[in-house]
Amino acid sequence: MDTAHDMPLPDDQAGTPQRLAALPSRLLNLAAAQGERMISGRLAAVDARKWHYAALAALEEYGPASQATLSRRTGIYRSDLVAVINELEAQGAVKRAPDPDDRRRNVITLTSAGRAHLRRLDAILDTAQEDLLAPLTAKERAELTSLLGRLIAHHAGRREGEPAHSGH
Repeated sequence: MDTAHDMPLPDDQAGTPQRLAALPSRLLNLAAAQGERMISGRLAAVDARKWHYAALAALEEYGPASQATLSRRTGIYRSDLVAVINELEAQGAVKRAPDPDDRRRNVITLTSAGRAHLRRLDAILDTAQEDLLAPLTAKERAELTSLLGRLIAHHAGRREGEPAHSGH
């Protein structure tokens, strides 16, 4: 079986030292950057951003939420989430109303226009995922997704520099 050091380099990395080109962390970063460019560019073409998609998806899946809850569910900092909600509200995709149980906070609700917008964004992201993963078979795509999920789950909650604990 070939090791990463034995694999030929893609043309765009032909001048990259082999030990650098074979680092999994570097490859993950390069793939993530390519995905980010593809997603951001396609969303921008319809006046949307990845955080719009995240907020709309969370609201559809879990229902109305306070800004704090929506921040936790999406990973959007609370200060940035206010701008996202303002943009989505201006588009008619969400509505913001005082929480009847606590008038000091707002509840964000997905509108029917927001659901329709989310469907359009789903289609855009589906196409972008297809293009990003084009060189992989369906089985390889599923395996990649599973492996990335395992990496993320393994490192979730660990601080940088903390040792990983194996269950062995």
